[in-house]
Amino acid sequence: QVQLVESGGGLVQAGGSLILSCAASRSTFTINTMGWYRQAPGKQRELVAVIPSGGSTNYADSVRGRFTISRDNAKNTMYLQMNSLKPEDTAVYYCNQRGQLRPAVPYDSWGRGTQVTVSS
Repeated sequence: QVQLVESGGGLVQAGGSLILSCAASRSTFTINTMGWYRQAPGKQRELVAVIPSGGSTNYADSVRGRFTISRDNAKNTMYLQMNSLKPEDTAVYYCNQRGQLRPAVPYDSWGRGTQVTVSS
């Protein structure tokens, strides 16, 4: 499998910025999608941003224009630049990666999450 480790979370004031990182333990045969999700207390996990293989990035309406997802394939790392943070962005942020370990051997890996808290 692929282990994913998030970092970069923390406490920030409203209007501030954070950069989250997601490091993968290994390279794989293919990566279909890489994405960031978040889960606030009492709410379901929701998609924040995703980079599909060969496609354009996609963002939740609530973060479009404020967050930017990117990836560095050489480092097996994905990033989430978060600007103009709002208290409603407070959540545990998870990274996800889906693809194939080897031909016809799919994987769907999640990190353990990193807490982002935005104070008003």
